[in-house]
Amino acid sequence: MGTVLTIISGVSTPWTDHARERLVSSGHRAGGARERVVALLSEQRCCLSAQDIHARLDREIGLASVYRALDTLTRLQLVSRVDVEGTACYEPAGPGGDHHHHAICGDCGRLDPFEDPELERLIDRAGERLGYALRAHDLVLHGRCPECARVHSP
Repeated sequence: MGTVLTIISGVSTPWTDHARERLVSSGHRAGGARERVVALLSEQRCCLSAQDIHARLDREIGLASVYRALDTLTRLQLVSRVDVEGTACYEPAGPGGDHHHHAICGDCGRLDPFEDPELERLIDRAGERLGYALRAHDLVLHGRCPECARVHSP
């Protein structure tokens, strides 16, 4: 079975290169919907739902194809699935385990990614205390963003 690698939009980042290599080494064809989803996700600052991905691709590929692509990418640990207010959202999973967490405004829905090295150390220590060999974790903070807090302040 020959491998086809089609690069859509010329996107090449360490993550896209890793994703394409992993897809090919896993026996998946790297073109079509998967390639479109990989290219789009690589350009995003944070996670997107399948519906958001579908809309940003101008509906050039079907929603079912987007879901199948995300399922494959998740199974291969190339994307992380994040639950945002009951909606599954997806973002690239760094090959080295690099990731960020999220803060969500309960008033306007604003979603802000953040990183905190001290928080990562605390999570690792908590895993050790519990006797867990942690593979992954995610954290979502729920609250009111600065703009909404300013509007609602007494």
